[in-house]
Amino acid sequence: MRLMATYDLMETMRNTNQWLGATAQAAASYPAMGLFPNPMGEWMAAWGQVAERTFARMVTKPDWNIPNVTGEDGRDHIVAIETCVERPFGDLLHFQVTDRPAKPRRVLLVAPMSGHYATLLRSTVVSLLPDCELYITDWHNARDIPVSEGKFDVEDYTLYLVDFLRHLGPDTHVIAVCQPAPLALAATAYLAEQDAAAQPRTLTLIGGPIDPDAAPTEVTDFGARITMGQLEELAIQRVGFKYPGVGRMVYPGLLQLASFMAMNGERHKDAFSNQIQRVSKGEASDHDAHNRFYDEYLSVMDMTAEFYLSTVERIFKDREIAKNEFVVDGHKVDIGAITTVAVKTVEGGHDDISAPGQCIAALDLLTGLPDSKKASYLEPEAGHYGIFAGKSWRNNIRPLVLEFIDANSKPTKGA
Repeated sequence: MRLMATYDLMETMRNTNQWLGATAQAAASYPAMGLFPNPMGEWMAAWGQVAERTFARMVTKPDWNIPNVTGEDGRDHIVAIETCVERPFGDLLHFQVTDRPAKPRRVLLVAPMSGHYATLLRSTVVSLLPDCELYITDWHNARDIPVSEGKFDVEDYTLYLVDFLRHLGPDTHVIAVCQPAPLALAATAYLAEQDAAAQPRTLTLIGGPIDPDAAPTEVTDFGARITMGQLEELAIQRVGFKYPGVGRMVYPGLLQLASFMAMNGERHKDAFSNQIQRVSKGEASDHDAHNRFYDEYLSVMDMTAEFYLSTVERIFKDREIAKNEFVVDGHKVDIGAITTVAVKTVEGGHDDISAPGQCIAALDLLTGLPDSKKASYLEPEAGHYGIFAGKSWRNNIRPLVLEFIDANSKPTKGA
């Protein structure tokens, strides 16, 4: 599998399907087709439209498309996206609400590097912007990063978070969503030992695999069954000549997407079948519910091979975070060194990716933190995406997170 030809073959197949969709739509939309009325022609055009859009989205980085924010002055304020720290594998972005005084809550939203772009958290960003001065980690597509920039694994990811927190300063509140939760915890512990003044005020961990063995899921079962050699052989490919990262070893986004789709294959099949029917009847629109969801869901990015493999081996298989044995740049991080940063965990009762129990395990590792600075919340009916997006997040979780931030905004005595 670790060949450029394999990577290019997958891109060729995607490109061909995009072309077939565009061709089918164009051919079935000729005015002359009206001379031979047949519902098959309308269905063919609808299939082509849906297919072309679907396969085109797979290599498109979504725009943020953040709406204006209404300020306390009653005016709509434009949101400008600024790059505060620029690094080869990821940037620190600031959502600058123009002509609005800076909000006292300075929040760093740590986006997952798990196949999708940071724009997956767009609705989370929109919900927090009216009340926070908001920053986010914007991870780059590995295929666009030249090999000369070197490696990027879980230790590098952790050090990126350390640098971002040093840039933002001590009055920062961190919200880590899913995959980065254990690394955000490690970064905070690293700062507690190495640069206490740069620690954040609070750390909210949402649906992250702090201890994957605390509540096994299909994801953890797969990680336990497969060997690292098998995983490397099955998942890792080398970027082809078309991209700046030619030769870099990656876990391709297209391969990740195939895995995502397979987990709920029947549901996705029904969704696309229904969309084709709606398009053929003229009931669909450019920004209907199907397109809003799949325009984001289908947009995938490559991960560096070393990041993916080290995540599986060190976070899931060896459970270095859960055992408090994680090493960063030669330094063994002690999570018990966190003594002043308030920590809250959030889990979803129906989360089938990071099941309840995996994230709250962080609180047991915080042996140096008073119980008064620990908190947890379980949203009983929420699935994985519901705990950071959708109704559960908006109505229940977001208000609790903001309340937790406000309750722990003042510096701890002696910090």
